[in-house]
Amino acid sequence: MAQSQYKVCVYAICKNEERFVDRWMDSMSEADRVVVLDTGSTDGTVERLRGRGAEVTVETISPWRFDTARNRSMELVPEDTDICVCTDLDEEFHPGWREALEAAWMPVAGQALYRYTWSFNPDGSEGVVFWYEKIHSRHGWRWTHPVHEILQWTGEGAPGPKVTARGVQLDHHPDPAKSRGQYLPLLELSVKEDPTDDRNLHYLGREYMFHRRWDDCIRTLLRHLALPTATWPPERCASMRYIARACAGKGAYQIARDWYLRAIAEAPYLREPYIDLANLLYERGEWDGVLYFTGCALAIQERPNIYISEAASWGSLPYDLRAIALHRTGRVAEALEAARAALALEPGNERLRGNVELLEREAAG
Repeated sequence: MAQSQYKVCVYAICKNEERFVDRWMDSMSEADRVVVLDTGSTDGTVERLRGRGAEVTVETISPWRFDTARNRSMELVPEDTDICVCTDLDEEFHPGWREALEAAWMPVAGQALYRYTWSFNPDGSEGVVFWYEKIHSRHGWRWTHPVHEILQWTGEGAPGPKVTARGVQLDHHPDPAKSRGQYLPLLELSVKEDPTDDRNLHYLGREYMFHRRWDDCIRTLLRHLALPTATWPPERCASMRYIARACAGKGAYQIARDWYLRAIAEAPYLREPYIDLANLLYERGEWDGVLYFTGCALAIQERPNIYISEAASWGSLPYDLRAIALHRTGRVAEALEAARAALALEPGNERLRGNVELLEREAAG
């Protein structure tokens, strides 16, 4: 690697993440320094981090808020740092990230955009992928919101420009056993603190959907859609889709269908609303509708780099739904073609393999 021209510091928060320490420290070792705020680990996280060379401060954050913890961890970063890199211990950079970051950075830069794989499919392929921006200059920033925290510029004038750090890839490998129980009350607090923040309302409505609190979901997302600042079509589309799911959860299928159609009209270039509606029609046995909307989805060939782009819509599901609908309408040869396409995207799925074998036997007569 060429002589470094910038001082790079990784900072993080953690609690009881001993299992991730070695992988994370291996990944972050390209930085000049690694500083960590431990918020109360009871396992060997602190000792293991220190043994690997991280500078660890142990403090309790009470009441717990992610933004407070992030800001405290950022205070641990040396003042003369040029580039601050905020990651979590369940994340991992691909090797060579620092060189790629420095190649993109400039002395006046404010933030860096980089590719982030938030989830992986069971077969190891990428799930949700988007571009992230938790790399930033040292001064003038603070984290805001109790959960789903974001960087906010608080310095004088405008922040420096964002640079795109192509070649920087960060992967997220979360602990599936870790509870999301704290998210809902923190999101409710976030909306209480700022009822006009459209992002907070969208996330809160989505969280109510995860908890199957259908009426709260609908009420909150209608508030989101009514805000004058809620103008980003993909997020508006997602709110409409979540309202539709809540309506379907209440048994109001006709209303759900209408909301899915509104979601399609809001962002017709996204696969997700077409696939959601195809799923609803699949449950109702409306096979021609399944074929129409899966066809619309598959006609969209370019996947956007946004967090709302869901893995299922770009995996085997569109072809799987289509194969079933074609089979139910007596088109075995076309069903076999779609089933093979689904299996090609998820070769380890035994159900999909069984579908192909069944259709091959039918096609053979």
